[in-house]
Amino acid sequence: MEESGTNCHVARTGGSTLSEQDESERLSADLALFLSDSNLQSALADGSLDLSSYSSTINSELATLERECIALHRQAAPEIRILREEMDVCDSILAGLHEMLLGFQADLSGLSGDIRQLQDQSRSLAVQVDNRRDAEEGLRLFLERIVVPPNLAHVICRGEVDEIFLECVKDLEEKFAYVQLTEHNLNDHDCSDPGLISSAGIPPASTVAGKEMVGHLSKLRLQAVDRTRAYFLKVMKQLRRPKTHVRMIQSHALLKYEYLVDFLLVASPVIHAEIRDVYVESMSRTLHTLFRTYHKQLLLLDMRLATRADLIAVEEATLRDTFSTKVNMRKRGDAFALGDRVKVLDGALHAATASAPINAHLALMNGDKYSYEMIFRSIMSHLVDAATNEYVFGRQFFKEYGQDDYWHSIFGKTLSLVLEQLENYLFNCHDAIAILLMIKLTHIYKRMVKERRIENVMEPFLDRMTNLFWPRLKLVIDSHLRSIRGANAKKLGAGDIHAHLVSRRYAEFTCSILLILSRGTKFTSELHANENTTNNQGKSDKSSHRGSAGDILVNDLNVMVEEVILLLKRLSDVHPSNKKRVIFMINNLDSIITIFKERRVSGRELNRFSELLVQQRELFVEEELLQSFSKMIAFVQQTETHMSGILPPRGARGVAAPADVVNPEVVESLVHEFASNWKSGIEQINRNVLSYFSNFRNGMEILKQVLTQLLLYYTRFQDVIRKVWRGKPPSFCKDLVSTSVILAEIKKHALSI
Repeated sequence: MEESGTNCHVARTGGSTLSEQDESERLSADLALFLSDSNLQSALADGSLDLSSYSSTINSELATLERECIALHRQAAPEIRILREEMDVCDSILAGLHEMLLGFQADLSGLSGDIRQLQDQSRSLAVQVDNRRDAEEGLRLFLERIVVPPNLAHVICRGEVDEIFLECVKDLEEKFAYVQLTEHNLNDHDCSDPGLISSAGIPPASTVAGKEMVGHLSKLRLQAVDRTRAYFLKVMKQLRRPKTHVRMIQSHALLKYEYLVDFLLVASPVIHAEIRDVYVESMSRTLHTLFRTYHKQLLLLDMRLATRADLIAVEEATLRDTFSTKVNMRKRGDAFALGDRVKVLDGALHAATASAPINAHLALMNGDKYSYEMIFRSIMSHLVDAATNEYVFGRQFFKEYGQDDYWHSIFGKTLSLVLEQLENYLFNCHDAIAILLMIKLTHIYKRMVKERRIENVMEPFLDRMTNLFWPRLKLVIDSHLRSIRGANAKKLGAGDIHAHLVSRRYAEFTCSILLILSRGTKFTSELHANENTTNNQGKSDKSSHRGSAGDILVNDLNVMVEEVILLLKRLSDVHPSNKKRVIFMINNLDSIITIFKERRVSGRELNRFSELLVQQRELFVEEELLQSFSKMIAFVQQTETHMSGILPPRGARGVAAPADVVNPEVVESLVHEFASNWKSGIEQINRNVLSYFSNFRNGMEILKQVLTQLLLYYTRFQDVIRKVWRGKPPSFCKDLVSTSVILAEIKKHALSI
């Protein structure tokens, strides 16, 4: 059984010999397969399986299957034979294809070698083409940079000096610089540029063409220098003509060709220096002529507001017209009132909205007149604009030239002319307002030149100008002070109790000065910074020269306040009565204070006059009440003094009180007198006040003060009576006027006013 199983296994595997290991594995697999049958397992388990019979059964089944297979093969033999023939035909075809493919492979092997050869040749040719192109490009650039086109030579030699000429000169300079390149200075250039060297790798200066072209380019270059020189000399000649628009020429005829100036500096420094000197000389002469003519024309427009006689304390005769005894109203205060003159500072502070400088021709045609600070501002506006324009132009046009030297060479004569003109004007100038306005304008222009960054050339000039203003202002202020100190009633014609002209002139003058000082921002620092006192201040007190010029001015104003007060007291002394002297002082002080308030000026000066006015009003109140109610006032003062244990003042006016008790008869007479006369007395006070004081507001305040003081005296009079007769008041007390009645009368007068 075991042998037949082995034979069957050998038959199934095609009789192949297996190794013992394989046979063992095979046997194990067959046993596993055999045991996988559940029926066999159960049969083996119960011992009912007969292995001998089971092996024979298996062999019989295998034999049956073998016979069936053989029968099937015999049945399909014709078809298998046909299939075999077809397979043989396919093998022959595949063999032919194999031989053909082998031939193709042999042919392709030869072609790949040709292709590799062609690729190598292509790369070699590409390198040669690139080299030829680089050489061609280098040669082209070399020829373009070294050869002079006919039109370039024609433009430089015969063409007009315009934009085309400018471009040709640039091209010429490039060519001239190129042909001078050597191996040494090639290191300073970009060596990646194929046009820097010739096609043979030789620097341009070492080539035959380069050596030959140097001479031709040099000659053409000299021709360009000559043409450029002629053009600039022609243009600069136009600068000397009258009524020349300098900025137009600079912009369109010079700055447009600033490269030609740089070209001259390189090609011919001598010609460049000549052009620069000609321009400096031409502009210097032109600016000098322009400002001299402009100032001469503007002087015809000067209204000359102040003369030597326009002082605060001036003799009355100088104010009268030659053929009239009336005072010339124009001479009253035009030289002292500021008015709209301060607007000259607004125009300078706000350049964007500033009014244009004076057009001299148009103003002369219209007959216009201007104060000198307006003329000064117009000149300075033109000067600062011209200085700025020339500084910027020189920096752009003559780049290598020292800016300060260049600028001073042009503006030196003009600045000296402006200073000389100003000095000549200040020599006969007596207008302190104009001088102070010009000082303020100078400070403004200092800030302006700093903003424009030209302070290094303009600030010294402005400082010299300031040094001319302050000494002259000091002299004018001193002349006003001397006029006040030396004035008296005989010279000034005082004789009226109303405000004197000197008060109004002083107030207008001081307000004008203070308004100018307070105009603008940061003026205190501007006024006191860099303003040192000078030595040519005349014979003034040396102690007043300590500190800055601004300090001196403020000190002079303080001195002037006290001098005016002393002058008013001297003028008041001409009046015979103390009352008129007080009225004169009140009217003058009120006139001064009114002008200060109208001009909206406050400060130490206003406070000083206000305090003095209060004192004078109090004196007037007493004087006015003594005129109508002197007995009652004297009785009240003396009685109050007696009752307080103090002796009455020496020389007191009125009825004297007894030593121990008040005289009833005297009191009764005072009561009856006041009761019968108080209304008429108040009316007289009213008339007097209205006639004494021309200023309605001042008169109303004084009237209220007088009537209030009257009511206060009468109240004190009643208090004295009550204190003396504490028990039973005398019969005449029924005649006392009620204070409410007096108060009602006072209110009635106030309402009527």
